[in-house]
Amino acid sequence: MPLKWRWAIIAAVTLAALILCYPIQEKIKLGLDLKGGVHLVMRVKTDDAVKASTDLDLEVLRAELTKRGVTPETMEVTAPGRMHLKGVDSAKVSAFQDLASTQFSAYTASSHGGGEFDLAMKPARVREIRESSLRQALETIRSRIDKFGVSEQVIQQVGFAGGGDERILVQLPGIQNTERVKDLIGSPAYLEWKLVSIPPGLRPEELQSRCPTTQAQILSMFGGTLPADTELYPAEKQPTGGETVYWPCKKASPITGNDLRDSRRDIGRLGDAVVQFRLTADAGQRFEDLTRANEGQLLAILLDKKVISAPRINATIRDTGIIEGNFTIDSAEDLAIKLRSGALPAGMELLEERTVGPSLGSDSIRQGIVASVLGAALVIVFMLVYYRLAGINANLGLSLHILLLLALMGYFKATLTLPGIAGVALTIGMGVDANVLIFERIREELRLGKTVKAAVAGGFTKAFTTIVDSNVTTLIATLFLFGYGTGPVRGFAVTLCIGIIANLFAAIFFSRAIFDSLLTLRRPETLSI
Repeated sequence: MPLKWRWAIIAAVTLAALILCYPIQEKIKLGLDLKGGVHLVMRVKTDDAVKASTDLDLEVLRAELTKRGVTPETMEVTAPGRMHLKGVDSAKVSAFQDLASTQFSAYTASSHGGGEFDLAMKPARVREIRESSLRQALETIRSRIDKFGVSEQVIQQVGFAGGGDERILVQLPGIQNTERVKDLIGSPAYLEWKLVSIPPGLRPEELQSRCPTTQAQILSMFGGTLPADTELYPAEKQPTGGETVYWPCKKASPITGNDLRDSRRDIGRLGDAVVQFRLTADAGQRFEDLTRANEGQLLAILLDKKVISAPRINATIRDTGIIEGNFTIDSAEDLAIKLRSGALPAGMELLEERTVGPSLGSDSIRQGIVASVLGAALVIVFMLVYYRLAGINANLGLSLHILLLLALMGYFKATLTLPGIAGVALTIGMGVDANVLIFERIREELRLGKTVKAAVAGGFTKAFTTIVDSNVTTLIATLFLFGYGTGPVRGFAVTLCIGIIANLFAAIFFSRAIFDSLLTLRRPETLSI
């Protein structure tokens, strides 16, 4: 390639690199160990998802059996993925077995005799539910964190899906409020609207003013027994403390969080923080019918099976409304984020929690800069002393190498971590090695009595294969580290991979262009090397 074209490429690459890495504080993102932040490892309770699926299947089975005139004495879920039926009429056993084999093929049915059956979910179906809930949990957490406004986060699966040990790693650089983060990503946020069952002889507003604090008080209001369609739900604990209040609510949930189109924090009439919501078109119609038919009644709003408020329906509501619940600005914002992101498919258990302080990250950055500057200064001095004027060539190549590395990290939005700094140092060492290999081959050619031009050409030609071999084999190993590694290992792999690409350009293409320019312009008879 003509020399002028090579310099045109070098100038274009250098200019692009300067643009890509300026300003460097904004282009190079720092990892958790340098910036400080929160490190969490959480386990997804996929047994919850398996149990929820089993509960749903039990209700479907109950409805189908009823249609066929089969009414067992008892039907219950005994464990996640297992159902037990007792008291199936002997004349209806064949109908039950036919239903189980055709519509419940995901279960294995076994008979104990006397109309008693067990249904066990097949392992393939259990694994499918576990993997699906893990994927959904990852997406929900990622969505919540994105809406929370945290960039450069690490959210990834660790452990093996299907083995009952599904864990998720969450690293949030720059975040110090661990409790708020845990509440944001660990809460299932399952929202429901339920009508409140009013005890006989009471008006809705009287129930509001006489909130029962024990389940016994509620039962006494209903004459000792709750209606069949009613369940008791505790109210969410108030920030000021006090006794837990219980609400009798209908079992059915006409509207749930899945019907939300949007939610956001807002300010209520009294200046308090509230969450405003908007329903989908279908849900809006259902909400309108519900509120029109139950004007004057109480409508409880439940989050994760706890009543956060039970306002009175004063007018027909279409598709928008507000949720009140003694929120702070932050808690209202967090609830709006959770609702927009959807509910987690299963509960979360915190396994590991670490907070990295920003001062520790600052110390790491300062020590890394000092070590890098000292190391680079020693390398520059050594190359000048040992290779004389040719050392200037090597040092210019080293500078371009570092510039390209920073630019590529900025372009690929790579995050710099402590292991990443080690990767940078390693690639700089590889760059110096490449220059040493080339210069030593040139020296050998000169000792054989060749001209300067022939020695430079021979030195680059002989060193080229060795340099490419060593860099490519390192690059292959790095790609495996990136593919199978996690966290710090990936950070190391990213910087090493980018550094190798920069090294090949600077040590071979750029360095050769300098030598060729010198030989073309000055045609020296000796080379200072």
